[in-house]
Amino acid sequence: MDKLDVILLMSVNPGFGGQSFIPHTLEKLREVRRRIDESGYDIRLEVDGGVKVNNISEIAAAGADMFVAGSAIFGQPDYKKVVDEMRSELAKVSHG
Repeated sequence: MDKLDVILLMSVNPGFGGQSFIPHTLEKLREVRRRIDESGYDIRLEVDGGVKVNNISEIAAAGADMFVAGSAIFGQPDYKKVVDEMRSELAKVSHG
């Protein structure tokens, strides 16, 4: 793990946008976050797919600290509003 900067977990089946988040990914996130923390290395944990305003805080609480939310943002007319809502949800999550 000493060679890693980022670990990316796919939370949808790769191939096309707009898919729903796969709930089992939360379990994987918790496990990977535990291993990162135990390693002592500074490794970012990224999630790609199905990240939306209504689940980003749960995803963050499971250990993710980077998020890919393409369709959730770019599928809406007001990008800033969605990003602001996501940031608001993330601010509610305790890290530590």
